[in-house]
Amino acid sequence: MTKASSSAPSQRMLRVGEQVRAAITQVLQRGEVRDDLIEKTVISVSEVRMSTDLKVATAYVTPLGVPDHAAVIEALNRNAKYIRGRIGGQLRQMKYMPEVRFRDDTSFDNYKKIDELLRSPEVQRDLDGGSEDKE
Repeated sequence: MTKASSSAPSQRMLRVGEQVRAAITQVLQRGEVRDDLIEKTVISVSEVRMSTDLKVATAYVTPLGVPDHAAVIEALNRNAKYIRGRIGGQLRQMKYMPEVRFRDDTSFDNYKKIDELLRSPEVQRDLDGGSEDKE
């Protein structure tokens, strides 16, 4: 029996990651974390990636409308044990409650850069020039 590629997450990792994401989102939306910075910030949890043994959950978050993401990420990591305890009720089926880590989700910044590149005059010129060559 061959082992699955370690680069791609298993269906179980994806399913558990989504359950943890939903649980963290609910805890944050209900304002259960008593931290001034977290309470006054809208935080989007875009993805949770699980370790292969399901013991570590890395949550990728985007603090909305806040210029200093690092401070919010630091506050979340400071409260990670409390958040872990709060999500436990929603994840009773798990053998072990995963350790929760928070990271800044930079994928939106990457999408924005790609979009700006695609809209740049140079790329538009190349795209327009490519259609003229066929005529």
